[in-house]
Amino acid sequence: MSQAKTEVQFKQIAIVGAGAIGGWMGVHLARAGAQVSVLARGDTLDALQRQGLQLHQGGQLHTQPVQASHDAAALGVQDLVVIAVKAPALAAVAQQVGPLIGPHTVVLTAMNGVPWWFLQGFGGPVAGRSLQCVDPDGGIARALPAPHIIGCVVHASCSVDAPGVIRHHFGDGLIVGEPSGAVTPRVQALQALLQQAGFNATLSPQIQKDIWYKLWGNMTVNPVSAITGATTDLIMDDPLLRAFISSVMLEAKAIGACIGIPIEQQPEDRHLITRKLGAFRTSMLQDVKSGKPVELDALVGAVRELGQLTGVPTPFTDALLGISRLHARGLGLYPATNCGSSDPLIAFKN
Repeated sequence: MSQAKTEVQFKQIAIVGAGAIGGWMGVHLARAGAQVSVLARGDTLDALQRQGLQLHQGGQLHTQPVQASHDAAALGVQDLVVIAVKAPALAAVAQQVGPLIGPHTVVLTAMNGVPWWFLQGFGGPVAGRSLQCVDPDGGIARALPAPHIIGCVVHASCSVDAPGVIRHHFGDGLIVGEPSGAVTPRVQALQALLQQAGFNATLSPQIQKDIWYKLWGNMTVNPVSAITGATTDLIMDDPLLRAFISSVMLEAKAIGACIGIPIEQQPEDRHLITRKLGAFRTSMLQDVKSGKPVELDALVGAVRELGQLTGVPTPFTDALLGISRLHARGLGLYPATNCGSSDPLIAFKN
């Protein structure tokens, strides 16, 4: 993908995944003057075609008309494609977005967990490796080639009131960065656009570190909340559970140090931040309550796989993954064929 263009503009923008985060970003980008399209289906597509994309924020309702279609070819090549789907849906979605991507299209991944491109050109001893947990057959990498990718870490809380109707709760932070760490014209232009749209957008010299730091907190609290049904304040107030979470975090911290993304903090430092959220329902708990597939592979399974690749023992992470996926399988929210199902002691059929 050429970087020769010195002036990069993002006029045509497609949102893939107009849920909580994608919808929030779509409204802001449309209000900033971009022509926003949405790839959607079902009730969301119907709602967007009837009433546009709606956002409740700051006591106001913002409504933006968008071009919405289930067919990427009908939307055409875009300057920017924002991928904001949950990780379990990405493999299928990636096969649909080809018509949106031209030679200079930027693909911004606004997703939780470890992305498929995480180790491309980064990772020290495991640089360039693919992660089976997040892209088992390489189909995502083929559909969304690495040269198009800019990473994004979202620090905001939003929810979906109804199809096409988003509610913003708190936070407006977006951290963006090239996987290579380079400061390119396109990432600078993207940061400027996001700032113009009202986001607190910052440029990261190492986006993998920002991804890992966010993961460091939510890879534990998310599945624990999904299993227990508890809000974050109750989880943080239980000393036994907090100690278990700390043990998982120390394993992830050791993995990060091996691949070039050290974390200076200790788990208790992060717990203080989480505790300030109050009685907060995590995204994975919301997914369980809504009967939606859970993001265990990108949040927990990938950490376990990175432990295997780097030689870092992960007994606490293994336990968390085993318990949480068994719980999710019992609810029909995690396929038996997913990450780690080939382990000889845990492969089974319900």
